[in-house]
Amino acid sequence: MTSDNLITVGIFNGFSWIRCEGKGSFVNSAIVGSFGDERISAGERRIVVDLAACTGMDSTFMGTLAGIASKLSEKEGGTLQIAEPGERNLHSLEDLGLNYLMEIDPPGTDWLDRMATIRGGLEPRSAPASPGQFERAKHVLEAHKNLSEISDKNARNFSEVVTMLEDELSHQNNNPPQSDKE
Repeated sequence: MTSDNLITVGIFNGFSWIRCEGKGSFVNSAIVGSFGDERISAGERRIVVDLAACTGMDSTFMGTLAGIASKLSEKEGGTLQIAEPGERNLHSLEDLGLNYLMEIDPPGTDWLDRMATIRGGLEPRSAPASPGQFERAKHVLEAHKNLSEISDKNARNFSEVVTMLEDELSHQNNNPPQSDKE
């Protein structure tokens, strides 16, 4: 991950924070998803995703956000909040219906007046390990299934991607690599 494509995170009293600097993409979405899963497993009920420095998001990144939002909504009082998405990112979220799964720039939230302090306390987060082709394909498939569950429009738009990835994963399951190298 380059410094112009960075995920930073922090744990605060009452919420966890994820900041995307640069493009939110399939490259860094697994980092976002793994941190979100860790925090949800630890009992976190509110995760804030800061998009103020995010230059754009691909469908895998947005599908990862949808997955986190869905998991949080299963917990009483659980929510995913988006901070400062900007016009372009807001349009992308709304275009896929994600604005119905998460709170975007919620007014009066307890972190609103502390954003500079919060951002100053964030730590860079890197991928736990370089995922192999199978793990990457699984992650991208899960993200697109998350998006497909939101609406019929999304299901139609992503049906080819989902089918292609399911076929690829099925093929890889039936023909595992002969060595540890991928």
